Amino acid sequence: MPLWSIYHTPGTFTADEKRELATRITDHYHQVGLPRFYVVTAFHEVTPDNLFVGGEPTPVGVRVVIDHIARRLPDEQSRRRVAGWVNEIMRPFLERHEHLHWEFHVDETSADLWMINGLVPPPPGSAAEQRWAKDNLALPY
Repeated sequence: MPLWSIYHTPGTFTADEKRELATRITDHYHQVGLPRFYVVTAFHEVTPDNLFVGGEPTPVGVRVVIDHIARRLPDEQSRRRVAGWVNEIMRPFLERHEHLHWEFHVDETSADLWMINGLVPPPPGSAAEQRWAKDNLALPY
């Protein structure tokens, strides 16, 4: 499960941009074999007086926190590739904002602490996971 928590100041994203960004994020993970329903994108609007960078209120800012659970990145090259991809997907939505401060990070969480609808997700690449991806549904296996 990738969970993208996107904290942003008001007016950073339109409703259409949120949907487009969430779709692009989901499409990427689906292309590498994850079920679409594994991908969760949550937008959190934060007023400038509640978002501080360096101890100062930030008039326009975005902070993206990404939790990866379904897969692990095996090496530095893979981590750099993912960081580059996150940068590429976010940049078009953010570069139009003057003086915007934005950053992201990716955490890798233990899959041992993860369930969907009370089910332990199937092993990566297994027939059960492929069925979950095909049906876009968590099913007993």
